[in-house]
Amino acid sequence: MNLAYKLRPQNLEEFFGQEHLVGPGKILNRMIQSKTLFSMILWGPPGSGKTTLAYIIAKTTDSDFHALSAVQTGKDDLRKIISIAKDNQENNKKTILFLDEIHRWNKAQQDGLLPHVESSLITLIGATTENPSFEIINPLLSRCRIFVLKGLDEKNLEKILNIALKDKKRGLGKYKKTVTKDAKELLIRLCGQDARIMLNALEIAVTNFNNKEIANEIIKEVFQTRSAGLYDKKADEHYNIVSAYIKSVRGSDPDAALYYLARMLENGEDPKFIARRMIILASEDIGLADRGALIQANAAFEAVHKIG
Repeated sequence: MNLAYKLRPQNLEEFFGQEHLVGPGKILNRMIQSKTLFSMILWGPPGSGKTTLAYIIAKTTDSDFHALSAVQTGKDDLRKIISIAKDNQENNKKTILFLDEIHRWNKAQQDGLLPHVESSLITLIGATTENPSFEIINPLLSRCRIFVLKGLDEKNLEKILNIALKDKKRGLGKYKKTVTKDAKELLIRLCGQDARIMLNALEIAVTNFNNKEIANEIIKEVFQTRSAGLYDKKADEHYNIVSAYIKSVRGSDPDAALYYLARMLENGEDPKFIARRMIILASEDIGLADRGALIQANAAFEAVHKIG
């Protein structure tokens, strides 16, 4: 088991972030405390706690929890869970189906959920990184509440990091290692608000290096081994590569433009950000030199927005 799995929160007290949903008096907090279930879609970036929140809801409400990945499963897997849910219903037990990456199921597969969600045989908790309005069929959307999760901020990421370093039972406390302030800040920035990435990188740094103190150099080396490079979306290199991409197009150098575009995509840049930059590029740098450029850039943005 990796560190991120070991440290998975077991209740709301251990859950960091999403105060707008699970803070005192907020809707999901009230739902969990009252054990009142309803189907929902959790929409948020990777590592924001969608799976963990679903697990906490199931555990706190004494529900039978079944998790499926939409990438690897289909209607046959759903039928098995529906059969279990019917048995649970006879014994007055609630059934929660957590469907990760629900946007990967096609219309026919999503249609298969409808009668069971409508009859409350199952409580569906779908998780997605994509806009549900574009990816989830309307009949299913109308039967679910949508909750938007935010990427974890630096304060919450630092809390999680400190717990990981101190916890001797589930965390890395037994190694008795420290992380410099600068290294913590770098690790938090490079993880892109994803707690899983941060914890996995921290585990590698602590368990694979003999240093008692983890400094910047070790964090940089760990992220290089992840093939993420040092493409920090909040620091200079991010803007340097974007600028180089724009200058390459402006200078009519297709090879260089493709190179910088590939670097951005390889390192996790949001395609929508790139598509927006292409619209600005077509308008400001190409302009009247090619009147079709703006039309093509807009079409590309629409395609990315709708399909991903």
